[in-house]
Formats: sequence, structure tokens, C-alpha cells
Amino acid sequence: MAELSRITVLAGGIGAARFLAGLQLVVPPGSITAICNVGDDLEWLGLKVCPDIDSVLYTLAGMEGAEGWGVRDDSRHVLDALRALGAESWFGIGDIDLATHLFRTERLRQGASLSEATAALVGARGIGITVIPVTDDPHPTVVQTAEGDLAFQDYFVRRRAAVPITGVSFPGAATATPAPGVVEAIRDCDLLCIAPSNPFVSISPLLALPPVAAAVRESRGQRVAISPIVGGTAIKGPAAAMLAALGHEVSALGVARMYAGLADLFVLDTLDAALVPAVQALGMEAIAVDTMMTGDEGRERVARNVLRVAGFDV
Repeated sequence: MAELSRITVLAGGIGAARFLAGLQLVVPPGSITAICNVGDDLEWLGLKVCPDIDSVLYTLAGMEGAEGWGVRDDSRHVLDALRALGAESWFGIGDIDLATHLFRTERLRQGASLSEATAALVGARGIGITVIPVTDDPHPTVVQTAEGDLAFQDYFVRRRAAVPITGVSFPGAATATPAPGVVEAIRDCDLLCIAPSNPFVSISPLLALPPVAAAVRESRGQRVAISPIVGGTAIKGPAAAMLAALGHEVSALGVARMYAGLADLFVLDTLDAALVPAVQALGMEAIAVDTMMTGDEGRERVARNVLRVAGFDV
């Protein structure tokens, strides 16, 4: 078995958060680095909100909400009061959740970078995994629709992902630079995991930065991608609908085609075992294992499965 001392995970959304939570139950958290998507970020009533980063932080801290986002059993007194004042209330910020955004925004106002503010939140929550935003620069995801371009949260939350999409773009990619440590973490790890996240709006924003994509291609680690599609459906979020709308096969194979050349091994669920030969024909290894992350036990089991099929003894 290969030696495993440094794991890097390309992360975005709830699937990534749950996979990271499983990994920290299997290997020392200090050996794990999560590179997080910032394309979902928004400004909400003057506050900097980073939904993907916060989903990771709350999940790793064991305080995530029942739907995988926000804080478990959070109250919404502030949101209710804002609604009574006539303010927009379509984005659901809870009261404990609000503290995170106040803390982050104040750190940014004081001159900290987003990665520095994130590190402070990681420390305050007692999280052992290193969590780094892919960039400290503005790098929004824009969803192109028949009704015009929409910021990601406008599409996903305000419009409930009900507007037909025609494409996804990243207008900040040309000028955004990777945050400190991002390229090194990807290039120099023993294992690089592409989390079971939406390939269009969680992983593609990371790869849209040319130095990040180059680091993935040049990584000395074993590169493993995990399918977010099981049995032709997405476990969470709009990935399946996006695959269909943008002309891709709605299956683990459709996702594998997007990662051809970026992964050495593609992990799909046992439900999709029949697709293994077709994935292998793309030029990567493929193995079917249980990838359903239900509860802490399921998260740990999936993490062990991925590490085992990647050739690491855990």
C-alpha cells in the first residue's frame, strides 16, 4: 500500500462537506486540506456570505443543519424582523449563522484576506482540517439562462433552480489568482480527491483558474474523482438537471467524461457498476463501491472505501 500523509480535496457544496467529515474520522485531520469554491459567494445586506465554505465549516464542526446547510436548530429572529421591516428575505440566514458572516465581514474590513478570515473561523470552530478558499479575489459563478445571466444564488435560491439554463461562466477567472497554499496543496499531495460535488458550479469554478487546472494535471498524487450522480440522479442539488440542460448524459458516466484527463481513478456507486467498462474506456481506472454518505457511519465508510480503492491502507 502507498504511504498517505497529505490529502487535498477539491470541495464545493454539501457532498464535499460530508466527504470531508468522513475523511477526518479515518485519517488525522491535520493531513487534509480542502480547497473550497467561492463562486457561490454573495453580499447580503453588506455582509460577506460564503455558502460553500460555511457548509464545510459547519459540517466539520458537527453543527450543520438538517438540509446540509446553515446551523442545526438555528433561529431566525433577525430574518423575521427584517421581513417585518420590508427587507428582502429570500436568502435564509439564521441567527447563529449570522455571527459567522459578521465575523468574516469585520475581518475583511480590517484588511484580512478571505483565506485569513477563513483560517480564523476554522480555528475558532476547533476544526483540524485546513480549509482554503480557491482564491481571495472575486470569482463569481454566473448562470446563463433564457431569462438572462443570473448570479448563482439568484438562480439557485431566489429562483429555486427553476429557470432553464444554457450555460455557466466565470467572468473573474481571467484575473483571479489562487489563494496562498492552493497550488502547492494540489501539486504536492499524496492523494487528490475531486469531491462528489456538482461538476458545473462546485468543481468547474476551481478548475477555471488556469494555475489550479495546471496543478491538477501536474499533481504528483493519485487523482481520484467521486461521482455525485448515483443511479441517474443527484444525491443533492441541481447537478442532474444541469447535466441534462447542458447536453450531458445524466449518469456517473456523464460526469466521468467531464473529468477525463484530470483523474486517474473514477469512483462510482455500486448501483452504477455496469458503467465501469465505459468509464475505463475514457482512459481512467474505475471502481464501484458504496458512496452513500448517510450519517457519520456512512460518511466514514465512504471515506474508507475511497482511500482503499485508491491504494491506501487505512
